Amino acid sequence: MHIEDGILSPAAWVPMYAVSAAFILPGVREIKRRADENLYYKPFLAMIGVGVFIISCMHLPVPVTGSCSHPCGTALAAILVGPFATAVISAIVLFFQAIFLGHGGITTIGANTLSMGIAGGFSGYFCWKVLRKFNIPLWLAAGTAGFVGDIVTYLASAFELAISLHGNIPLVKQWMIFFMGYGPTQLPLAIAEAVFTAVVLKAMVSRRPDLLPGILKKTLKKEVRNGEIKA
Repeated sequence: MHIEDGILSPAAWVPMYAVSAAFILPGVREIKRRADENLYYKPFLAMIGVGVFIISCMHLPVPVTGSCSHPCGTALAAILVGPFATAVISAIVLFFQAIFLGHGGITTIGANTLSMGIAGGFSGYFCWKVLRKFNIPLWLAAGTAGFVGDIVTYLASAFELAISLHGNIPLVKQWMIFFMGYGPTQLPLAIAEAVFTAVVLKAMVSRRPDLLPGILKKTLKKEVRNGEIKA
């Protein structure tokens, strides 16, 4: 979903910067607060950022959309460090990818953050929270969150493209055309991300529950018994 420079019109990408900033600024404040409370938070956050960087670099070009398909990792990041912090991580990752790898663009960082870091991160996070509230097993809740976050990322990216490029075609129709352009490559990637999210989260709960944020520990307190998961 890394939309390149020149694809979106200024009338589209400028407001997307503003919307992304509305999530990034609270994320910066949250990171500062949690870093002051816990010395291990910044290294853990940096590790998550590296993971998102690597995962979202594995892309497949999608010529139909002027963009690309790839796993995102932002649903997993949002579960681990929170959705607002994930928005900040995504913006930083997208900046370095655009500068050093030519992957995405500078003018489209706001749009790409909105789709990958905000739409993907928040949708995956809320999916996780709702499923866990109904006592869905950890692996299934995490896997579903990874799948939903990935698909919502590309729904948002297709919508961003449609806003700028639909011309005389109805917006919703153009939106679905762009989304279907992603479909052949993105569906298997979303399934792979679901499996990856489930495996990583379950492994972390089993081996390093001390690294998980307080909200996640509370969610899992009934399932962790002497280092074992009851799920």
